[in-house]
Amino acid sequence: MPAHSIGSGTISFGLVSIPVRLYTAASSGSVSFNLLHAACGSRIRQQTFCPTCNAVVERTALVRGYEFAKDQYVRVTDEELKSLEGEASRTIDIAEFVPLESVDPIYFEKTYYLGPDKGGEKAYRLLAEALDTRARVALATFVMRGKESLVLLRAAQGGLLLHTMYFADEVRDFGEIDKGQVARLKEGELELALQLIDGLAGEAFRPERYEDAHRQRVLDLVNQKVEGKEVTAVGPAVRRAQVIDLMEALKESLARRVAEAPAAGGGEKKPLAKAKRAEPPAAPAKKAQARTK
Repeated sequence: MPAHSIGSGTISFGLVSIPVRLYTAASSGSVSFNLLHAACGSRIRQQTFCPTCNAVVERTALVRGYEFAKDQYVRVTDEELKSLEGEASRTIDIAEFVPLESVDPIYFEKTYYLGPDKGGEKAYRLLAEALDTRARVALATFVMRGKESLVLLRAAQGGLLLHTMYFADEVRDFGEIDKGQVARLKEGELELALQLIDGLAGEAFRPERYEDAHRQRVLDLVNQKVEGKEVTAVGPAVRRAQVIDLMEALKESLARRVAEAPAAGGGEKKPLAKAKRAEPPAAPAKKAQARTK
């Protein structure tokens, strides 16, 4: 099934304008459930309720309120918020080009694919190859759903990706978090930790090596219930962390890694073990599939 564009825009820098189309790059694979009434199995409806009036309130009777003090609100209308939205524009206005390694991933929010719109194929290819050649990314502003967003454009997989980003004041100061500065390392601990990292080092990130084992277990459970099979729920074993000597833990981890390593000349490292899946029923009435929330 071909990808469906969710919008269009124009990349602008200097006198160059590149018409592009926006596509969703990823979506959550979490299994979603509906809430049912336990007594009859019917799907429930969620309602808004006013405890002061002791009544269900229709959506048409709702207004927005901002809590400026405890239990004190100032009302804001949709029209007032609409008037404050960024200027209606589809322009992705590039401000500067910077090295990707200078951008902390903590600022990344969501990723979209960018594809050329009609007439923009050559300019699109030119920008993608220029960014790739210079090993730079573009920082730009883009009005999305009425809100001005900071975005980053980068060349990848022969095309352009757009990452929406958090503004600086939206990222919490890491200085507020205890980072264990008072801890002191013993002699040799760092060397052992580096050996352990080197032993588990890979040449590149290969996402296909990892899978959502929990999602598969949930789907297996649902499919067994659809087949009418009795399922006995067994909770996961609780692992309690043991307080042990860090040096001994590093040595034991390194020894295990060496023992599990393939013999010399054995070729590639042993891939990570995947969670064992339950065998599917022979003739399922209806297979459950993962749905995004």
